[in-house]
Amino acid sequence: MSPLLERLAEARRAGDVARLADAIPYARWMQIAPENGTGELLTRMRYHDTLIGNTFLPAIHGGTLGAMLEMAAIFHLLWETESETVPKIVNITVDYLRSARPLDVIASAKVTKQGRRMVNVFAEAWQEDRSKPVATANAHFLVKSTDDAPPSL
Repeated sequence: MSPLLERLAEARRAGDVARLADAIPYARWMQIAPENGTGELLTRMRYHDTLIGNTFLPAIHGGTLGAMLEMAAIFHLLWETESETVPKIVNITVDYLRSARPLDVIASAKVTKQGRRMVNVFAEAWQEDRSKPVATANAHFLVKSTDDAPPSL
């Protein structure tokens, strides 16, 4: 079993979703971690200076927003499903709606379509006001199923 899946099993037993990010070096470096303190699974990217892409505004780099939305979708699939494999990204489309200021970014994700092997996830990111998202994403993931059984979502 991979270190991520071992930590996933530990996190599920402890009810602590934040442990998922511990096994992902990129998530630790980007300071992206899931949290479920409100009863809803959210993913937070803590602001730090290396996230800035446009120093004149300043604004967070779009690539980091896209990566954060992808991580939010993966965390959602890992936590909300009984999956024993890590979902594989097939494609992602990110819509940048407004400049992300030098503040924390929060994202939520939800499954919009589930197939036997593919899952479509919608994710949105915002800063201070959830009604004003800075970016949204639609992503397709390959979810390995055992013996052609549909994945459990």
